[in-house]
Amino acid sequence: MSLLDILVSPAAAQAAGAAQPNPLMSLLPLIILFVVFWFLLLRPQMKRAKEHRELLSKLQKGDEVVTSGGMAGRIEDLSDSFVTVEVADKVSVKVQRGAITAVLPKGTLKSA
Repeated sequence: MSLLDILVSPAAAQAAGAAQPNPLMSLLPLIILFVVFWFLLLRPQMKRAKEHRELLSKLQKGDEVVTSGGMAGRIEDLSDSFVTVEVADKVSVKVQRGAITAVLPKGTLKSA
């Protein structure tokens, strides 16, 4: 008689070995984790990226914008990948189009 026979009876060990767990039940926690990950992280991030792409596609000359570096200015010139932003009188900065984070309402820069 071994130590294992004392702790677990042979009849109980045979009954436990005969039952096969459902494979779907073993994958269920992984599936639930993926669904939670999708709705809490991926979906909102994709929504924000879509809104940013729409914002960049609607840029026009004369729009008042804020860059990712925090500079506010008025758009002077647009190209496919760069935007020229006037940040002060006769002072222009060329930034990448993706660096534009927000479009301000008209007249915001004059009131500041």
